[in-house]
Amino acid sequence: MEGLAHSLDIMMFAAVCVLLLAGFPVAFTLAGTALIFGAIGYAFGVFDLSFFSAFPQRIFGTMTNEVLIAVPLFVFMGVMLERSKVAEELLETMGKLFGPLRGGLGISVSLVGALLAASTGIVGATVVTMGLLSLPTMLKNGYNPKIATGSIAAAGTLGQIIPPSIVLVILGDQLSNAYQKAQLEMGLFSPDTVSVGDLFAGALLPGLMLVSMYILYQIGMAILKPEGSPAMEIAPEDVVTWNKVLNALVPPVVLIIAVLGSILYGIATPTEAAAVGAVGATLLAGFRLRSDRPWPILLAAGALIVVLVLTGFMDLRVQRTVIPTRDMAGIAIAALCCVTIAVGLLIALVRVFRKNVLVPVMRTTTQITCMVFVILIGASLFSLVFRGLGGEEMVHELLNQMPGGAAGAIIAVMLLMFVLGFFLDFLEIVFVVVPLVAPILLTLPMPNGEPMSPVWLGIMMAVNLQTSFLTPPFGFALFYLRGVAPPEVRTMDIYRGIIPFVFIQMLSLIVLWYFPDLAIWLPKAVYGP
Repeated sequence: MEGLAHSLDIMMFAAVCVLLLAGFPVAFTLAGTALIFGAIGYAFGVFDLSFFSAFPQRIFGTMTNEVLIAVPLFVFMGVMLERSKVAEELLETMGKLFGPLRGGLGISVSLVGALLAASTGIVGATVVTMGLLSLPTMLKNGYNPKIATGSIAAAGTLGQIIPPSIVLVILGDQLSNAYQKAQLEMGLFSPDTVSVGDLFAGALLPGLMLVSMYILYQIGMAILKPEGSPAMEIAPEDVVTWNKVLNALVPPVVLIIAVLGSILYGIATPTEAAAVGAVGATLLAGFRLRSDRPWPILLAAGALIVVLVLTGFMDLRVQRTVIPTRDMAGIAIAALCCVTIAVGLLIALVRVFRKNVLVPVMRTTTQITCMVFVILIGASLFSLVFRGLGGEEMVHELLNQMPGGAAGAIIAVMLLMFVLGFFLDFLEIVFVVVPLVAPILLTLPMPNGEPMSPVWLGIMMAVNLQTSFLTPPFGFALFYLRGVAPPEVRTMDIYRGIIPFVFIQMLSLIVLWYFPDLAIWLPKAVYGP
């Protein structure tokens, strides 16, 4: 019977992959396959139906998980910035700034991709926006289609690794559960935790490293093949002044600093920082859509920054155990700032509603959020049945028997996730694969012999998952770009264009393998060991 159970869990995993490739909806495929194989296992006496009694508790745990509230807030922030033309202005300005340099348009695409990643974090919106605005300009100026399409597709996926990232929020939640389980298995009954903030801090340096590698590639191609990365001719009337650069660059950068800074400084949790980002994006959209009356919005934005500073100041005083007896001045300032923020936010909401931006933003946010959580529910049922059929023990034995010990097990999992990225979306991999392999990997040592760091493992997985958007045949960034690319750009140009960037991401994984402190140092410096 044990052999039959192992056969069923392997068949179950294979059936899900086949059905997903056939185009069936992800959430219903995961849940339906789990129910069918659960019934088959019960019929053969190798599955206990009492496992299903844990399913409502899992759903309730998802509903009450405060970390996951950050998902719709970050989605709202990204969609609002994309619909309010902030990304469009940033692209046009940076393109004109770097365009006169050889390879400058490619560099500007990489830089803007990084900025949009830190402010929007939505791959589809970023790739489509850059594809519509930058690709025709690059082709018109003589760029090789492979270099142009590869640069845009790769830069658009940076939102998966540069915080605040929805992938890191979901991955952090899954790794937190896996880390606690791994520590309990090792006999540590007061387990440490890993937070989304830890992953955000850990992803910052690897994300910047990846952007730097993209830019170095653009510079290298401009030197080695100058005909494929020519300089852009700028008309005198289109020359960008520093006024225009600051006007396009400062608002999104201030928003990024407010969101990430509040997390790294400990002022706010990722969920609270996501709320700051949503409010800030709405204020910025209201300012962009009607800049003739900027003062209510600017005052509200300033008040939001003052509230963050006051919160950090008060936290610092509490940490130093210097608790004042009278804080009436601080309370009065905070109350005045909150009223100012509320008034400015109301004005901004009215403006984005009148410009027919608010309703599409809310609709898109709801659709993306529903997709994420329905997949999460289906994946929870799938992993429950998979464990009931003995799949967890099978995975544990398989990884422990890998040649090369712990290093071999980690490499095998990374290769599996890379191959699955050719066919599955990152959500399926995070919700299905990570809960199965992470508890086992977190009990193993790192390649340098130290105890496994969940932050390092999470960042390795996140960089690996980023390739799932670039690898054919089902890379979503490729589909988005194909949908907006001019007819003269062939699909094969897009596929060939992303190959160097996939190798760059694999190189970044190798660098992280040999230098894990790139992912571990900043979380330790910010939050302590």
